[in-house]
Amino acid sequence: MTYFSPTDLIINPDGSSYHLNLRPDQIPDTLILVGDPERVPAVSRYFDELTEMVHKREFVTHLGILRGKKFGVLSSGIGADNVEIVMNELDALVNIDFQTRLEKVEKRSLQLIRIGTSGSIQTHIPVDSILISTAAIGFDNLAQFYGFDSSQSISDDILSLWTKAIDYSLPLYAAKASAKLVAQFEPLNAYKGVTLTAPGFYAPQGRTIRIHSIRPDFLEKVAAAKLDQHEITNIEMETAAYYAFSGAMGHEMISLNAILANRITNEFSKDPEGQIKSLIEKAIALIA
Repeated sequence: MTYFSPTDLIINPDGSSYHLNLRPDQIPDTLILVGDPERVPAVSRYFDELTEMVHKREFVTHLGILRGKKFGVLSSGIGADNVEIVMNELDALVNIDFQTRLEKVEKRSLQLIRIGTSGSIQTHIPVDSILISTAAIGFDNLAQFYGFDSSQSISDDILSLWTKAIDYSLPLYAAKASAKLVAQFEPLNAYKGVTLTAPGFYAPQGRTIRIHSIRPDFLEKVAAAKLDQHEITNIEMETAAYYAFSGAMGHEMISLNAILANRITNEFSKDPEGQIKSLIEKAIALIA
């Protein structure tokens, strides 16, 4: 069995994980993941009972009971770098013995549901709609440090053809959603598509304020180039990292997106908070 040193797996004096500040006994089978810490209470207000609240840095966790089962909601903050912390520590909490620092023989699989916001890059996907990310492509630098090979990964050959089409040469990675969870959330009647996960909010998503982007036609190229016959439908900052880690670690993961903007038509939702609230309510109603 693999042993993890005190510098690889940092455990707080109270037996909790270094960043999330959670103990192994606190982790439920199902967690909703949100970016904004202030969105955590917007989810936990629907619990039948709120039992614990944990807060460290941008990582806020509310634990409770929903329909007779332990349940939780956790914030990640913005970006794939934060997702890297969340996924490594959640997986360690359920699949490593924190007393012996040894990997467990029997692995536990979590059900993880991201509820987030996103922008459409296709004219036919309107503002105020819901989109399920069936797969996602990561433009951050995680591919330079992790081997994400799993049954959920999208092959390098397919990804290479796509990067040539958009004239992009740096390492990327791509992975798919849990088929089980995609089926579970079918009643949402949502759009489905491939999501682009960007390493920033402004130039990496085709925005410019005062400093001009060196890729001014980036969104147009991405919107036009299909990944193995599937169009790229939307852009955000976390989904690809969640899918890649979940696939490699053996967890079930899905990303549900409230489409607040259409980047092609330059429209933005007139009621963004209302759209997020609606998606939270619909998602919680479908959680098993």
